Amino acid sequence: MKFSVLLPTRNGAKYLKTCIQSILNQTYDDMELIIFDNANTDGSASIIESFAKDNRIKNYKTQVVVSVTENWNNALNKSSGDYVLMIGDDDYLLPKFFEKMELIIDRNNEPDGITYNGYAFVYPDVIKDSKTSFYSDPHFHYEDYLDSEKLLPVDFLKSIVESMFSFHPRVPLNALPHLWSRRAINRIKGDLFRAPYPDHFALNSLLLKAKSWVFSPEKLYIVGVTPKSYGNLVFNAQEQEKAKNYLGIDNDFPGKLPGNPLLNNMYVWLELLKENYPESLGNVSISRSNYVKHQVYFWISQYRLKVITFGSLLKLLSHLNFIDKIKLVSVLWDKRSLQSMRMLITKRKLTAIDTFYYGPKPLKGVNDAQELYDKVINK
Repeated sequence: MKFSVLLPTRNGAKYLKTCIQSILNQTYDDMELIIFDNANTDGSASIIESFAKDNRIKNYKTQVVVSVTENWNNALNKSSGDYVLMIGDDDYLLPKFFEKMELIIDRNNEPDGITYNGYAFVYPDVIKDSKTSFYSDPHFHYEDYLDSEKLLPVDFLKSIVESMFSFHPRVPLNALPHLWSRRAINRIKGDLFRAPYPDHFALNSLLLKAKSWVFSPEKLYIVGVTPKSYGNLVFNAQEQEKAKNYLGIDNDFPGKLPGNPLLNNMYVWLELLKENYPESLGNVSISRSNYVKHQVYFWISQYRLKVITFGSLLKLLSHLNFIDKIKLVSVLWDKRSLQSMRMLITKRKLTAIDTFYYGPKPLKGVNDAQELYDKVINK
């Protein structure tokens, strides 16, 4: 088996059919689709059953709800492909995905990993009482060095991981923009997927263990952003707690600041990486100044979006000690930070979309990833 597509799903029936169709409509046979139904209660089972005649599907179901991490590992353990792709039930594969991947693999002597690009699509129901969707082209803005297909040096891969410790992802942390070889996965001791964010730990572990990795600028997917996407819950404390339990998150650590759970959970998996790979990361430290800078940015965005009051903002700022405040001055020498802060403060009609996604473009009359492909990308 050449490719395994892992599709763990939890109550994503609204988006699931489009996702499965994008995989099974591929004109490629040497692949399997591993679906792990995490005790779904929303009609997902009947959608999955409607594709039962396709012999590329292997369908499994848990009887009780398990954590995201356990469900992902369940799917991986049932797979057999030489290369593994993880996809969410609100994501979408563009046509010819596997043919293009096979060409990249053959051209580069079967690398341990491949990173590529795509599009992001924010579904219209993400913003309450709105019928507007958004998309980003491309999904991720890579650095100038990554401008063409190339084999990446091992030292470069390690530098990508080290940049994470400055809270500066140079590659997308989603699983979908990366294809992983079984050979590389087998070098990881213990589970590949681990809490709090299984894709983040897996990607960085594989970057550290890879002996060869290829970058391609081709756009091969659509990442879906829906109300069930964790990133959209950061402005809703109640939903955060529900997601925290489901993800198996315990994000307490010395010096923790209240604020963005995505940032605090990143701090947790960075510590987990250091613990598991001391030979590679023993001399790397988590940047306190960049951690503080990103939390302050989030606090101000909450105030601009009217999630918190000015008094609440001042209370949050009081959590900073003297050294934290001194380190904030570093923003003055960081062009990217200054641009982000200027947009945050000066934009008249700021939305949560502006604070999370790259140059989102509004769309009318586009309701799902299939329509984005048909009406925008394929034109």
